[in-house]
Amino acid sequence: MKVFVNKMIPETGIRMLEQEGLEIFFPEQEFLSQEKWLEYCQKADAILSVGTEFRYDRAFFTACPDLKAIALYSVGFDHVDIKEANRRNIPVGNTPDVLSKATSDVAFLLMQSVARRASFNFRKVKDGNWGAFDPLHALGQELYGKTLGIFGLGRIGFEMAKKSQKAFDMKILYHNRHWNEDAEKELNAKFVSFEELIGSSDVLSVHANFTPKHEDLFNRSVFEKMKANAIFINTARGGFHNEKDLYEALTSEQIWGAGLDVTNPEPMSEENPLLELSKVCVLPHIGSATVEARNGMAKLAAENIIAVSKGMKMLHCANPEVYSGHE
Repeated sequence: MKVFVNKMIPETGIRMLEQEGLEIFFPEQEFLSQEKWLEYCQKADAILSVGTEFRYDRAFFTACPDLKAIALYSVGFDHVDIKEANRRNIPVGNTPDVLSKATSDVAFLLMQSVARRASFNFRKVKDGNWGAFDPLHALGQELYGKTLGIFGLGRIGFEMAKKSQKAFDMKILYHNRHWNEDAEKELNAKFVSFEELIGSSDVLSVHANFTPKHEDLFNRSVFEKMKANAIFINTARGGFHNEKDLYEALTSEQIWGAGLDVTNPEPMSEENPLLELSKVCVLPHIGSATVEARNGMAKLAAENIIAVSKGMKMLHCANPEVYSGHE
């Protein structure tokens, strides 16, 4: 079985694939054009896919008729046309659980960094602009007893809520497709409408899976309904928020601050005006960037490929319906 790995992953995953006798090949150059990427994919029986710069849509599947499986090196799968994969009976693997703590750590970090204007103050030190003590300059806000709103209370959102409650005794609101009984029992979390979520949260943190219907969900009309002291956090996908509207909401003081680990597009332009605001912290999509999380992702992605090579079901499948009727 030929496996195309489009970027180098931790040795843990590569070693697992090699031990199973699979034929692995990598691109000869780091940055691939759409055409070159497709050429590599057409040579593969399975793809271990890192990153989201290429889309697995109907045109892709048509151009790769012999493809048997895709194992994503991510939890999210919004760059894959799942309906088309199902139609062609191609399982799509992902890597849940192993990065939940690491990604929630970044959301928690962003919340605190924005609340205390850490990026702005670090830049002052770096630029030699510390200045004399001023009791009124660049004040932050405390998080104790505030309300945290979670949009998408899955594994990552649960970890974020748990940290926030234990550290700052924050009240937890959430809006989800379904009730989260564990969160309600363990964290006393309250399920609310989207309108109540955006209107009642002091911090609003996005953790949902992204779908096309979520494009620009957090836009001008939403920011206008949020609290003036609200902090917006997004570690999910940049497509959730409209960055122009976010900038206007911040500069007009409709909301207080924002912390982003994801942008739209990525990478963010160094000229983006959001980067000049003192109550904004932007990170370069580092949610899963720990040794432990990345090794865990490599292991899960490799396990998915190995399962397919043995004629078994993927252990971590984003579209398990492809196995309907199978043993």
